[in-house]
Amino acid sequence: MRSTDQLIVHLKHHRLKAGLTQMELANMVEVSRKTINTVENGVFVPSTTLALRLARCLGVSVEDLFTLSD
Repeated sequence: MRSTDQLIVHLKHHRLKAGLTQMELANMVEVSRKTINTVENGVFVPSTTLALRLARCLGVSVEDLFTLSD
């Protein structure tokens, strides 16, 4: 990733659209609620595996959840 690229996270939008709490989503992907919170707040960049699991659970693509700034 270039130093000017910044990860934009849309996880919270899609989680709320699915009607899930952070805890419910965390249980579905087998991580802690804190992990979901830190991903949503851009503090933690998820692994490829976690990103794929989140996308699968929410019925969206990884690109719907995470994009790079221009």
